[in-house]
Amino acid sequence: MRILLIEDTSDVGEAIVARFVRGGHAVDWEVDGQAAAEILDFTNYDLVILDIMLPGLDGFSILKRLRSKQSQTPVLVLTARSEVEDRVSALDLGADDYLVKPFDFRELEARARVLLRRREGNTTNVLACGDIMIDRNVRVVRIGNREVGLKRRELTLLEILAARPGKVFSKDELLDQLFGFDEAPGPNAIELYVGRLRRKLEGARAEIRTIRGLGYQLVAHEGA
Repeated sequence: MRILLIEDTSDVGEAIVARFVRGGHAVDWEVDGQAAAEILDFTNYDLVILDIMLPGLDGFSILKRLRSKQSQTPVLVLTARSEVEDRVSALDLGADDYLVKPFDFRELEARARVLLRRREGNTTNVLACGDIMIDRNVRVVRIGNREVGLKRRELTLLEILAARPGKVFSKDELLDQLFGFDEAPGPNAIELYVGRLRRKLEGARAEIRTIRGLGYQLVAHEGA
């Protein structure tokens, strides 16, 4: 996923970023509510993790503004307020889920996976194409019964392609999902990762195809 974290507490923000980056996600972190709202005006994310108490613009206002633009981006609200009214307000404004601080980071990751599955129309954490199986919970890839060792971004790239087999993803789409604002990938970064991934998937009953001038897609071989 490409995630926007809007959180002004440094230690909480650093911990969340570290957890999701370690899981292969691209994370942009903003501490000011107004700046975050403006980012959401021109950047698409797979998930927004939104604190309520923020400088500039509070989380409720950001959520209301986002939904007023008919955005369907999943939003997971973080709040230090345990009152039922605050949680109800967040849900009524269009939040998809919420967590009350302090929370267990494993629960945060699990809830994020649920929102991603819901967005993709999947009911489990397992993606499959041909004989390639990806367990997004434990970050394991298998070709048949053989486990394949992939580096973080290789696995993320495969997840993106396998979540929608047959869909053609442009280089720009893949760059947006693999890298955050603070990262500066080289001009041939996508070709590099696709090349590495193809070599590691050799022998599978699915392949990454290049659609000239358009991008890349993951497709299963006929009969797979």
